[in-house]
Amino acid sequence: MTRGLGGQSPANIMRYLKGVDFPAKKEDLERHARKNGAPKEVLEALKDLPEKDNYHSSADVMKAFGEEKQEQKTES
Repeated sequence: MTRGLGGQSPANIMRYLKGVDFPAKKEDLERHARKNGAPKEVLEALKDLPEKDNYHSSADVMKAFGEEKQEQKTES
């Protein structure tokens, strides 16, 4: 069951990243989520994350996710 905005809640996203090895590039996160059966909404949320050399932890991913959501709100 997906929750949050279009299934893009932080907890839902992390569910599909369970077991990922950090540090990880954005592409690694997307690939891992796809392998774990992530729905389109989660894959799109990961695709929208900022490009970084590496995400060092799940907290790092969630921080970037929160910043991206905030940026989208201010642009609306």
